[in-house]
Amino acid sequence: MDIDAISKQLTTPMGTTRRQVLKNLGVGAVGLAGLRMLTRTAQGASGAGLDAAILQFALNLEYLEAQFYTYAVFGTNIESQGIATDGAGTKGGVTIKANPKVPFTDPLIAQYAAEIGKDERHHVTLFRGALTAAGVQPVAQPAIDLLNSFNTLAVAAGLGSSFDPFANDTNFLLGAFVFEDVGVTAFNGAAPLLTNKDFLASAAGVLAVEAYHAANIRVNLLELKQQAAAQKISDLRDALDGTTDDDQGIVGPAGGANIVPTDDMGRAFARTTRQVLNIVYGAPDATKGLFFPNGLNGSITK
Repeated sequence: MDIDAISKQLTTPMGTTRRQVLKNLGVGAVGLAGLRMLTRTAQGASGAGLDAAILQFALNLEYLEAQFYTYAVFGTNIESQGIATDGAGTKGGVTIKANPKVPFTDPLIAQYAAEIGKDERHHVTLFRGALTAAGVQPVAQPAIDLLNSFNTLAVAAGLGSSFDPFANDTNFLLGAFVFEDVGVTAFNGAAPLLTNKDFLASAAGVLAVEAYHAANIRVNLLELKQQAAAQKISDLRDALDGTTDDDQGIVGPAGGANIVPTDDMGRAFARTTRQVLNIVYGAPDATKGLFFPNGLNGSITK
């Protein structure tokens, strides 16, 4: 069973990619053709096998988010907070600048960062525990890049030649904005594919929490008047994830607040596995890159 094929049924192409953003990433028409390849999926998987594969995919993403927030708050990795990262596949470290702890000047933003980081670490523990309880070894944390990845994104999005999400409050929020909306759409896309009710309940609970996180980040960016930067990041995600034009910035077409990006029925949109990979790898149909320089661990992640 090809999870990408199933997931695509949940979304309908509605727009076109932003060619200039892809050009900035070095992915032109020829590059796209060269990147086309057979997606490695859980071939023949169904039921419990597919459920476990989906949770493994989610666990890879939770490692990324948990590391980002934990470094921002404490300046150290999630292992220092008692979170296990071993397991199946090749375990990797985190590429990050020296002394990454954010020098927060707004105590409320510092509190938000600490709370979200705690949630993300709990998500890692939750998925690892759910997989273990199902008799499946959780995947190990893959190699994660929180340094070169943001510099590449800055150029592609038109934010400058480099970007340090750990430099200050505003940069931290913009860095978090890259992840949070992707997390919401990823869980929304995966939930209908789960058959195990316990797994579904966990995924639904995490989806709700990720939505709270995303709204928090969007409100704070709006208050800091970061509409332009947020829109560039939104445009970049839209350019990377495919032909859909779903992603939304923090202001609407009429210029008002757009804290909750929804369709015309008030629903959050969903992303397929492939669309999520396009964003975290930094190129359509890539098998590794950007935040995960060596790719993800698991059977449906390549």
